Amino acid sequence: MSKECEVAIVGAGVGGLTLALALHEAGITCRVYEAVAEIKPLGVGINVLPHAVQVLARLGLEEKLAAVAVTTRESAFFNKFGQFVYSEPAGRHAGYDHPQFSIHRGALQMVLLDAVQQRLGSDAVVTGHRCIGFDQDSTGVTVRFDDGEGAARPAVRAAVLVACDGIHSAVRKLLYPQEGAPRYSGVNMWRGSVAWKPFLSGATMLRAGWLSVGKMVIYPIRDAIDDAGNQLVNWVAEIEAPQPARRDWSNRGRLEDFFPAFEDWHFDWLDVAAMIKATDVILEYPMVDQDPLPRWSFDRVTLLGDAAHPMVPRGSNGAGQAILDVPCLVEQFRRFGMTAQALEAYDAIRGKATADVVLLNRKAPPDAILKVVHELTDGKPFGKIDDVISREALAAISNNYKNVAGLNIEALKKSAVPARV
Repeated sequence: MSKECEVAIVGAGVGGLTLALALHEAGITCRVYEAVAEIKPLGVGINVLPHAVQVLARLGLEEKLAAVAVTTRESAFFNKFGQFVYSEPAGRHAGYDHPQFSIHRGALQMVLLDAVQQRLGSDAVVTGHRCIGFDQDSTGVTVRFDDGEGAARPAVRAAVLVACDGIHSAVRKLLYPQEGAPRYSGVNMWRGSVAWKPFLSGATMLRAGWLSVGKMVIYPIRDAIDDAGNQLVNWVAEIEAPQPARRDWSNRGRLEDFFPAFEDWHFDWLDVAAMIKATDVILEYPMVDQDPLPRWSFDRVTLLGDAAHPMVPRGSNGAGQAILDVPCLVEQFRRFGMTAQALEAYDAIRGKATADVVLLNRKAPPDAILKVVHELTDGKPFGKIDDVISREALAAISNNYKNVAGLNIEALKKSAVPARV
């Protein structure tokens, strides 16, 4: 059996690697076990919001992230005709203590992985280890692995097991073998990234249209990627559909399945249709989540990130809420030691907080602004947005989401503590 550590982490995604760094800062030994044989910078763009950046900044990563991301300046909303609806500043531009980063998911993961290997050692992340089970007793957990193809790996002994193994979590399936299928929202999405010239402020997170007629989320995730000054721009197309796509982040999408909804999107400031057609690789994914679980923690085993609270990929909450799980869990270890009591306390705090976000994303997501305007205008062009709805009403929709998602500025400032995670 492998050498004992205090925390065995299953999964080397954003949540698992952030947890490893935070545990190391707290003087708690850990090791990360990843199913794939080689960790590669996969995925497309994501946004890391100020409350999550606050956690990463305390771990000394803000400067490294800024070097591989776009520091978001504003969030802006338009209808499908390119008419301006609403905008508000983002990150430090909005008064937060920390920025909002628009970043390639793989770039974020590589910054975290490099930091883990530098600080914890080159053997801190063990690849080719797929979790296939665990056994508990009064003093710890024995975690069992194979190589991904059925050949057994040595078991690992730890005081606590934290499963950060994503939406297809093996540990979650062991804890809830009868759990039902994911809940489909009725919307599929197609995603891609492409070299494109800067638009609007050059650091704008753009949302336009609405789900019934086609909605886009577009934002740059890397500056100056070539001699022409182009950015790497990430786009997400979302459309209502009767059947969900396959729940696989690497599932290839087909242009003909969604492009007709956007083929006439030629705005003065951005040719959306041309941008989509210039994209080499398009991925398809269903907008699904899971009903909140009654509990994540079972004695010395718990869940974190998407393994605990898979959310509809909306509102920049997937990676962000996984990152926010981390300081809460580490704080409970400080209070209660490496015990089941610590996991129960973490569960009580973060289970409620993330369930609120899951449920809010279903009924009043941040893009609810677009829904309201689409319905008020019957999906047609308008003269002036002020004749449709007041800026104050639009701001109230946005602020309601922020309050539930943990993005209230004053609350964040009160929670900010120096250096410690």
